[in-house]
Amino acid sequence: MKKKNLAAMMTAAPIAGLAFSPAAFAQDLFEPVIVTAQKREQSIYDVPVALSAFNADTIERQGITDLTDIGKFVPNLNVTGFSAGHTSSANPFIRGIGLQDHLITTDPGVGVYVDGVYLGRQVGQNWSLANIERVEVLRGPQGTLYGRNSIGGAINIITRKPGDEGGKVSLTAGSRGRLNAEAYANVRLSDQVAVSFTGAFQRRDGLGDFLMLDNPRKEVGELQDVSARVALLWEPTDRLSFLITADANEGDNGLRPYDTLIDELPNGAVYQAGYRNSDGAADPYDNNTGQSEQIAVTNEARGVSLTMEFAASEALNVKFIASDRSSKYSSGLDDDGFFDDFLTFPEDGEADQTSFELQFSGKVGAWDYVAGLYHFEEEGGNTQFPYTFNGGGGGFFFLGQDMDSQAAYANVGYQVSDALRIAAGVRHTRDDKTARTILIPGVLDETQSRDWSETSWDLSGSYKLSDRMTAYGTIQSGYQSGQFPPRPFCLFGWFFGVPPAPYCFLANDNVTAQNFEIGLKGQPFDNLEMSIAVFYTDYSDLPYQVSTTVGAGFQTTNIIVDQVSQGVEWEGTWLVTDNFRLHSTLGYIDADVKGANPTTVAPLTPELTASVSPEFTIPTGNGAVTLRADYSYRDRMYGEPSSLPGRFTQIDSRELINFDISYRPNDGDWTIAAYGRNVTDERYDNARLNVSDYVLIMLSNDASEFGVRFTKAF
Repeated sequence: MKKKNLAAMMTAAPIAGLAFSPAAFAQDLFEPVIVTAQKREQSIYDVPVALSAFNADTIERQGITDLTDIGKFVPNLNVTGFSAGHTSSANPFIRGIGLQDHLITTDPGVGVYVDGVYLGRQVGQNWSLANIERVEVLRGPQGTLYGRNSIGGAINIITRKPGDEGGKVSLTAGSRGRLNAEAYANVRLSDQVAVSFTGAFQRRDGLGDFLMLDNPRKEVGELQDVSARVALLWEPTDRLSFLITADANEGDNGLRPYDTLIDELPNGAVYQAGYRNSDGAADPYDNNTGQSEQIAVTNEARGVSLTMEFAASEALNVKFIASDRSSKYSSGLDDDGFFDDFLTFPEDGEADQTSFELQFSGKVGAWDYVAGLYHFEEEGGNTQFPYTFNGGGGGFFFLGQDMDSQAAYANVGYQVSDALRIAAGVRHTRDDKTARTILIPGVLDETQSRDWSETSWDLSGSYKLSDRMTAYGTIQSGYQSGQFPPRPFCLFGWFFGVPPAPYCFLANDNVTAQNFEIGLKGQPFDNLEMSIAVFYTDYSDLPYQVSTTVGAGFQTTNIIVDQVSQGVEWEGTWLVTDNFRLHSTLGYIDADVKGANPTTVAPLTPELTASVSPEFTIPTGNGAVTLRADYSYRDRMYGEPSSLPGRFTQIDSRELINFDISYRPNDGDWTIAAYGRNVTDERYDNARLNVSDYVLIMLSNDASEFGVRFTKAF
């Protein structure tokens, strides 16, 4: 499906949405959605960006439990999990841009924020969606307000602030040993002080067994996570507030399911050593490893933050956000998946980050603005010891990085008329990185440093066609600093005098993006809410991580490409009757990659993404029963940047179906529901890596599940 079909879809999508709308109802049936996508409160209709928003009620009814589930219901968003076999990893790809590796020198292409705090690393940050007020998904480069590492987009997670007294308790039990318990309490201690407490426990059995081990303590894909959060709000005056939060989570899980293909590569070292596919488990969701230390993965994270807000006047609001976070995990992968210790990579990782942001915003007449200063520091490392490569044990690998980033930004808007608003923004960023790798302690130890700087900018215009319809156009630029290679085992060649030595552990140049987008969003009819966006994005010097095996180890290098992505996105909710609504999404993307190798493709980027969610409410004497189904489709894609040979790296399309049947009394203080997730038990791949000696397939941890959920508000 190329440009001709793209043009047809761009025309057909909005027409189809309007054609299915019956006569307008007499009243506004949609509650206004207020978002903070541009670091100030706005109606979602007024934001000149392709944006999806999920509130707490929608998250619950759609069976969404984490970021991976969010990725099933947003156009041109695909969230996978494959890092080091870790069950807590979440790797979002928006419009063909994401994170292909979890090591410390690899920066994500999609920024994830919690209450304005950027999360530098995703492994170990197993955020449950308890106490969530809203999740916003911004598509396209967000280089001005969000800065580096948002060239694909940004995901904002906004939690409930302490305030009015109340709370909620939710209990879930289901198949696969599912047991979830979540509690949120909000208490006002005085007119000026309020505090909230959140706690969550998640437990689910695995999908398979470790067959070759006696009494293993974990199952394949087993999940268990405990998290807690406390927030204290102090409002000494009507204009001044201080919010202090602290959160923590701990996970003790089983290794993510995976499979290894050996027979398909008869010239590979694994096949030549005498091993075959039959040495692995017959069921790929079981595992034949003989290494008991490789079956469990753990993660933990800690964080504190301070947010100060001062509303000096309508012309000046000041916000200061300070945060300190740490995360660590223990994981790894027995790549071969059979009893012998032939390819084993145990891994420990940690990262510490500190960030400060000072924001100024306000409105003066027809002008409005947001400006700020930002500072971010991160240090961390990944260690593999003792690893075994092609039967040789006792290997050592360390990769560490310290980075420092500063930025200044401003975005100014002008209300030309009641209908027309124009805006422009600029951000200047400077990044400094020092990376170190150790392959032979005391012998092969290499350190490199580099700095980058870039100025990003954007221009936008929005025009109100009516009180509830807005057309917009925007030009956005994005920036990401260069990256050092994640696994530079080519340094062994330098050690033995084999060129090219100096180019083995160097970072690439700046990554830049230029996005052109037009869109239409709002309510063309009282019973239809919709948005449609058409985009064209040009990426330069984009690094793809490519993994191969070399004589000394498992090597991952960066190949530099240019990529042009163009597509269309639709999202709409049609209120067919007072009791029946239909939500739908559709995304199409054509990602054209230009690199040294013609077989290079955009990884983990389905050409088509779609979802359909009908919801029907049946009033009863004392309440209402709500019937909801959610269908999600992700087209076939490539699991790595190479399409050769396609049958090894291509991932089949997938179709997932959830349902939710709930009852809520008229007083609305409790709900009981029966749910089903992935009811057809669709099994699908998350990623594929062809490393020349074998093909590694990271499988989904998303099998069918059925259960009940009880929620009570108080």
